[in-house]
Amino acid sequence: MKQSSKNFKRIVVKIGSSLLCPDKGKLERGLLNEITGQIQDLVKDGKEIVVVSSGAIALGMAILKLESRPKELAYLQAAAAIGQPELMDIYRESFKQRQLNCPQLLLTWEDFNDRSRYLNAKNTLLALLKLNSVPIINENDTVSTDEIKFGDNDRLSALVSILIGADLLVILSDVDGLLEKDKKTLVRLVDKITPQIHGLACPTDKKTCVGGMVTKIEAARIVVDSGIPCVIANGRRKGIIKSCVDNSSESGTLFLPKKDHLAAKKRWIAFSAKPKGKIIVDDGARLALLNKKSLLSVGIVGCEGSFNKGDIVSLRDKQNREFARGKAALSSGELDKIKGRRCEKEAAHCDNIVIL
Repeated sequence: MKQSSKNFKRIVVKIGSSLLCPDKGKLERGLLNEITGQIQDLVKDGKEIVVVSSGAIALGMAILKLESRPKELAYLQAAAAIGQPELMDIYRESFKQRQLNCPQLLLTWEDFNDRSRYLNAKNTLLALLKLNSVPIINENDTVSTDEIKFGDNDRLSALVSILIGADLLVILSDVDGLLEKDKKTLVRLVDKITPQIHGLACPTDKKTCVGGMVTKIEAARIVVDSGIPCVIANGRRKGIIKSCVDNSSESGTLFLPKKDHLAAKKRWIAFSAKPKGKIIVDDGARLALLNKKSLLSVGIVGCEGSFNKGDIVSLRDKQNREFARGKAALSSGELDKIKGRRCEKEAAHCDNIVIL
């Protein structure tokens, strides 16, 4: 299935640590220069490129002469603090030779969780793209404990793709894409992310990074649910980014977008906002929600966490399995008082509920 490059104007490129820093955090400058050269060519062709780049912690580890990724948060943040400016210096030098600006944006969960900050980040990125710049984005590892615990940039690249309304997400790694069970045959096309597809993934065993194919498939799921195609490809292949843009299904593993994808508001509820708590519902309420009904207090079994009206919450069945997310119409304190009882107040309106 050939994808026309004319459909891909705005592209997010995620570059993994295992690609940039495969040898104990030593950065492969030749490979990075080859990648920036591809980006230059795409910009000349009228494309808008945003880069989500890992590598700060790996570079910090190399400078600090650490053999393995620190487990203590303070040392992990220290490695990020040392490595991030080093990483940006290398990018800036490479892009400067190509007459391109590469501004830095360090993002945290709160930049996505707070709606006003979310829109502000979006406007900033869109302005930078209009100014013919190539933004370089990374997690703000030095201050964000939740981001460190989450531990990978694959999800961040998916959230950035949604944020700016990208036409394509390209995830570059040191593998050709998703492999079949024989670990030799490349899966070229995925039109639906099933449990079988998840089963083909395996975690990484690299010492400098975390994630692997598991988090890449999760990133692909987020963007395809939002109507954005995703390609997982080998960043060591010459001209791979342009190849992904010109003919996605022949360049790695192409994940096709859902036709009935989520609207912008529901994308934010489902993926970008971090749930502040949980609402446990009975089987009747779960069935009603699946049939696009609002959540009523009578169907609520219990609440976990402290949340306010307007916060995003995880909606779970009696087995504590998440099946939806929604914007709470009442606080956790209010819901505790009326759960299981018939009440005219809605706990969450159907327009603010997303089935996952």
